[in-house]
Amino acid sequence: MEIMPDHVHLLIQCDPEFGIHRAVKHLKGYTSRILRKEFPYLKSRIPSLWTNSYFVATVGTVTLEVVNQYMET
Repeated sequence: MEIMPDHVHLLIQCDPEFGIHRAVKHLKGYTSRILRKEFPYLKSRIPSLWTNSYFVATVGTVTLEVVNQYMET
């Protein structure tokens, strides 16, 4: 995982039958609940922690090391 000023890079493996859209929805929902529980003032200051959009790409046959190097830059 790499946290950028306006987005997050994640490398995940997802069962195709579950669907990446569900994985993203669960991740955004879970992190939003945790952050709002830990920082209650966020509810009034930030109506929505995440946008409705997301970007997905496959990494093909590159190694995990190559992906990590990309995410760090």
